[in-house]
Amino acid sequence: MFDALSDRLEAAWKKLRGQDKISQSNIQDALREVRRALLEADVNLQVVKDFITEVEEKAQGAEVTAGVRPDQQFIKIVYDELVQVMGDVNVPLAQAEKSPTVVLMAGLQGTGKTTATAKLALHLRKLERSCLMVATDVYRPAAIDQLITLGKQIDVPVFELGSDADPVEIARQGIERGRSEGIDTVIIDTAGRLQIDEEMMGELARIKQTVQPHETLLVVDSMTGQEAANLTRTFHEQIGITGAILTKLDGDSRGGAALSVRQISGAPIKFVGVGEKVEALQPFYPDRMASRILGMGDVLTLVEKAQEEMDLADAEKMQEKILSAKFDFTDFLKQLRLLKNMGSLGGIIKMIPGMNKLSDDQLKQGETQLKRCEAMINSMTKQERHDPDLLASSPSRRRRIAGGSGYREADVSKLVADFQKMRSLMQQMGQGGGMPGMPGMFGGGMGNPYPAGNRPPAPGWRGYTGAASAKKKKKDKKKKGFGNL
Repeated sequence: MFDALSDRLEAAWKKLRGQDKISQSNIQDALREVRRALLEADVNLQVVKDFITEVEEKAQGAEVTAGVRPDQQFIKIVYDELVQVMGDVNVPLAQAEKSPTVVLMAGLQGTGKTTATAKLALHLRKLERSCLMVATDVYRPAAIDQLITLGKQIDVPVFELGSDADPVEIARQGIERGRSEGIDTVIIDTAGRLQIDEEMMGELARIKQTVQPHETLLVVDSMTGQEAANLTRTFHEQIGITGAILTKLDGDSRGGAALSVRQISGAPIKFVGVGEKVEALQPFYPDRMASRILGMGDVLTLVEKAQEEMDLADAEKMQEKILSAKFDFTDFLKQLRLLKNMGSLGGIIKMIPGMNKLSDDQLKQGETQLKRCEAMINSMTKQERHDPDLLASSPSRRRRIAGGSGYREADVSKLVADFQKMRSLMQQMGQGGGMPGMPGMFGGGMGNPYPAGNRPPAPGWRGYTGAASAKKKKKDKKKKGFGNL
């Protein structure tokens, strides 16, 4: 996601490296690279023109802070403008004063609207809002069955009257069912349509007029680039929408949709789909997306994903084990499985600041190494998992594990040695020893891609250094609800 755009923008920063200050002359090459980056990302032409104009005006009038390089100052200006273009702040889903809140889902054929309906229902259920999905797509074969199947998967009920009923009547009765059962939110899945199909657009308008939804969300495919913004504007003009959901943002999306939808259509992006799994839906935060585009990671989303999968009591116990060097292979296996539940390794790694420079080959190498580790650990006995020192002193045990997992004894020996090094380093960190270099447990080549002193700045990210700020760090974590993560 956004890899090509990030690479292009980095080329723009290089134009200003080594300069003493930002000036009219040295900024032009950087602006030219930014313009090319946005156009190649399929951002709407008018959006690009306005963006470049704003950045140029702010850059020329910017005072370069002492100790901050001109290229870093320029990155901050571009970051702020990216946030502005995408909408400044997250726009949450509406919640009616009197239940149920009605959400109408619309979209073109093949954009993943039915799946997005289920993803939204699961997201709301995690927020402890009860949901009912209403199946009004009577045209696409098996559309109703698909929604029912997804409903069973996420434990959310589905209201349907079959494929012979009138979609408007299905929607009306679905709202009544939700009201009678005290449901918080009713999500209506409509049939996919083309904006040039007057009959289908008319049906959607009738459904909206009948149910009077609090939210009308348009599901758009981010792979369509700036055309997604044009479609959003068309639907907004004909139907009236309150927001958009961008799907397939985990694919080869070049960023044009995310950067164009708000400016062209006026409708905010409320959610983004970042995978095929039903859990892969995230609220859209312009500042976090801007950080990802600029290769600065997205720590807050990473923490939220971890919080969804991790029990705080378990996290505290794990922390104690790590600091006392009692972390064993059973704990390590549990962490591997937690990592799997959070998504792909590549998706998680790129949320960490500075790690966007890892190549696809390096990420694949890391995925492969994790699978190797899991296979070897699964071949261990409970006693061996609990006491890694048994394996360090017993070649026969290592040979047995190698035979059971399908790898060589040397691979098992390396796993054990790396694990012991990692456990020792974790103990050092717990005793205030800082962050030493990690051993090559995950295939090597996955270290810090930025040389010392040449890390990209992360706007809005507050770092903590030194013992004096330890209390402040702990206080802020509690305030934000991060617990011990």
